[in-house]
Amino acid sequence: MTLREDTFRRADGSEGLYGVVDKPDYALVLALDGDRLAMVEQYRYPLGLRRWEFPQGTAPDRAEMPAQELAARELREETGLRAATWTYLGLLDVAPGVSSQRGRAFLATDLTEGRPEREATEADMRSAWVTRTEFEARARAGEITDAQSLAAYALLLLRSS
Repeated sequence: MTLREDTFRRADGSEGLYGVVDKPDYALVLALDGDRLAMVEQYRYPLGLRRWEFPQGTAPDRAEMPAQELAARELREETGLRAATWTYLGLLDVAPGVSSQRGRAFLATDLTEGRPEREATEADMRSAWVTRTEFEARARAGEITDAQSLAAYALLLLRSS
């Protein structure tokens, strides 16, 4: 990640200063098995809390990788799941007011279970299945707050309607 400050000229001619966080693009996976969704829980240092979210991440060492390949890697690494069917759900902008980072959300189905292949930084990660009803109840209760996970679930709902 890099942080930069850009000076720019507004349409009215006045100058401005903009702080930008540049981070690599990521992939997010909604792994769906019938009515169950695969989720992971991990400690999020900036919040000082453990949070539940869908598997997601960037390629190691800022490597460039096709989005679906990255999604498959993150799913396998964080949950041990492998998917035979992949469906692109859409593009997510993390925080376009401060960050250039973008994500691609995928639906993974026809799943096979295996052992997670977590990185050292993910050693405390847990994974679990939740039903769609449970996901929605936990989101309403403020227990699932990851904006990317909530947005990706909204894309799934829009696809289903």
